Amino acid sequence: MPTTSTPRRRANGGQGKARLDRDSIVAAGIELAATAASSSLSVRELGAHLGADPTAIYRHFRNKEQLMEALLDALTLRGLQTVTAPPEAWRDRLRQLAIATLDLFAKHPAIGVEATVLTTHGQGELDAVELMLDAFTRAGLSGDDLVRHYALFAAHVLSSAAGIARARGEQRDRGVMEDEFAPSPWFEGPILADPRRYPLITSINSRLVDLEDRELFMLGVEAVIQSAERVAEAATAATAVGESEA
Repeated sequence: MPTTSTPRRRANGGQGKARLDRDSIVAAGIELAATAASSSLSVRELGAHLGADPTAIYRHFRNKEQLMEALLDALTLRGLQTVTAPPEAWRDRLRQLAIATLDLFAKHPAIGVEATVLTTHGQGELDAVELMLDAFTRAGLSGDDLVRHYALFAAHVLSSAAGIARARGEQRDRGVMEDEFAPSPWFEGPILADPRRYPLITSINSRLVDLEDRELFMLGVEAVIQSAERVAEAATAATAVGESEA
């Protein structure tokens, strides 16, 4: 992976400043986030990448927060484009969305880490919410059960993917440019613990050290899917009993 980014060639042959619009700024921001050696994204670096004065970016975005919202929403749209399972295959659609989110956040850590603090209200976010609600509706959920499972799934995917992205970003900051798609240990082992005080930790120390972040991420995804199945089955059974007693 490159450790530096090369400024884009100006469309006018290098004469004068590059002409910008929101789409070109967002595309450049995503490109820079994937290639920069740092886990952070600055407007100054983005301006250099575009071959433009950084202040020109603020003609299209009020502040950096609005810029990051646009970048996060665009990244979400990219993830949605990888969801190819048909609507009736709701489990696979949720899995595909989760995996795409994790991979995109890990590849673009400077954007991915913002997922737990920013709400974009953009097309990407709204489309993702609609997909999750549709999936859990097809699972047989409704009302509070639908809302809770959507919220649980979204919270797990966003927070866990953002956490993994942060770890990948910290690797970049240290100059450790590892494959962002490769799993990493959950614990930086070995776990040093006094067996007299922490007998349970000691008894499974090696297993804890063997845990990998991507494996745990998908275990959480599957746990929410299985919960949705159980709740839907229980609701169906309760309805059947009610109808038989009527």
